[in-house]
Amino acid sequence: MDVVAQTGKDTAADSRLERDWHIAAPHTDRDRLAADAGIAPLLAQVLLLRGVTQAADVRPFLNPEFKPHPPEALPGAPEAARLLAESVRAKKCIVIYGDYDVDGITATAILWHALTLAGGDVQFYIPSRLEEGYGLNREALEKIAADGAGLVITVDCGVTAVESVARARELGLDIIVTDHHEPREQLPDASVLVHPSACSDSPNPNLSGAGVALKIAWALGQELSGADRVKPEFREFLLDATAFAALGLIADVVPLTGENRIITTFGLHQLCHTSNVGLKALIEVAGLTDKRKYDDFDVGFRLAPRLNAIGRMGHARLAVELFTRADSDRAREIATTLDAQNRKRQEVERKIVKQAEALVVEKGLHRDSSRGIVLASDDWHPGVIGIVASRLVDRFCRPTVLIALEHGVGQGSGRSVRHFPLHEVLGACSEHLESHGGHAMAAGLRVRTDRIDAFADAFQREAIQRLTLADLRPQLRLDDEIPLAALSVEVVDALERMAPFGEGNPRPRFATTPVELPDAPRVVGRNGTHLQFTVRDGRTYRKAIAFGMGAQAEQLGEHRHVRLAFEPIINEWNGRRSAELKVLDWKPADA
Repeated sequence: MDVVAQTGKDTAADSRLERDWHIAAPHTDRDRLAADAGIAPLLAQVLLLRGVTQAADVRPFLNPEFKPHPPEALPGAPEAARLLAESVRAKKCIVIYGDYDVDGITATAILWHALTLAGGDVQFYIPSRLEEGYGLNREALEKIAADGAGLVITVDCGVTAVESVARARELGLDIIVTDHHEPREQLPDASVLVHPSACSDSPNPNLSGAGVALKIAWALGQELSGADRVKPEFREFLLDATAFAALGLIADVVPLTGENRIITTFGLHQLCHTSNVGLKALIEVAGLTDKRKYDDFDVGFRLAPRLNAIGRMGHARLAVELFTRADSDRAREIATTLDAQNRKRQEVERKIVKQAEALVVEKGLHRDSSRGIVLASDDWHPGVIGIVASRLVDRFCRPTVLIALEHGVGQGSGRSVRHFPLHEVLGACSEHLESHGGHAMAAGLRVRTDRIDAFADAFQREAIQRLTLADLRPQLRLDDEIPLAALSVEVVDALERMAPFGEGNPRPRFATTPVELPDAPRVVGRNGTHLQFTVRDGRTYRKAIAFGMGAQAEQLGEHRHVRLAFEPIINEWNGRRSAELKVLDWKPADA
């Protein structure tokens, strides 16, 4: 079955998608905070919008110290450490049951190194995304028990696996569940459950799986030393492990605030000094070897995609091997494989995006009469459809479910928009599904081929009922409206001190007051993909770059005066630094 059709262009779908700008008003306390903290008013405005309201909090935010919460603040971590230490002393085989995304891979690596350093007999098990799917499964546990394991510790999964954990106990396994995902009403009957919010409150309910693993490793070091202060070799390991934790925290899009911000900041710094041969090899194939400082972009768009790609296109156990057992030669070999798989993933993704976009237009799913998108094909790779669903949400601003078909069953992946909690919607459509799970913005499902049309109709009804046309307009939230003169190198440098950016601490974005285009925009980049131009505001000139907007050159050039939505950036060339605009959107000045 192949429901993909090639169609001609549709002008409604291919025209520039208008975005609603929401520009924050000048904060009433901005001048007070700027004066009290000795910072630029623009920086004060952004900090206030991020919840930093007092001068005493500005320096800790801009220069965080490495003071994470102690491991005993994470419910279950000390108990898990004690059971792990007992298992090491009893020479039990310990199996780390991980996950195939970046958070699961890095969490597995952290615990593997901690237990190996403790002298444990350690193995790891990573399920196949394509054959087993997410989470703890009975068949894998039965094989693990048959192979002689005495204890299983999950990372980044297990809090909803009530039946599988019960099966592990039946098999005689001790099982520690460590997770951070949303728990259900019934919790698994594990030997120990480590979770930042399932059992009791913790000071950081937003830890990722790798963050949880780091705390357990720290608790294990304390248990082995018999004191709060861990032994020197364990301390060195924990410091290096913050690099893995930073990868997991950024890639899993958890809020980079509070303790998560502290761990991520230090972990990004540690990337420059890591002793892990696998991490070094990954940095090399990503072309980042010469960097003196790493940021959230390097992780989110250069390192993480290569780790995720192997789980989507092959098997993620190779990525775990890269960070654990591999020597230098094997690490370079694996890193090269990950890089090749990422290129393959990109090729497959581009093909599916093109097919899916054409199908949206053919079916009229981009029109006002449609509020949701459900598409299926037996020509689509199940490991990539989640990424493609995100691309379609970006393009058409509608909740999207893509389904890869094989042998009469479809494996689906969905992405959503505001006001449309995907996990609730799938629950409302569950009579047509074999299984489903996820959260408000992303979810997965399985559906029989003969039920797809009924599911699509039910999904569309839910979308029409829950979403207004206003909900289908993309939103752009901006921190202030500023003249070009306010954008100096010093101010942009100050704003960059707010990094790392991510969920909960987005990169600062602004709108210009009306500016003039003294010359026509110039198309640049391979295949004319980007635009480059200069804008003027009185006597102030700034250069601007608009990535991916090459097709809008003529349309933009028709306007003498425009307003720009942008991120400020620093351009360094021949030893000179200048403040420039990375353009996100534009409007005619009178719009």
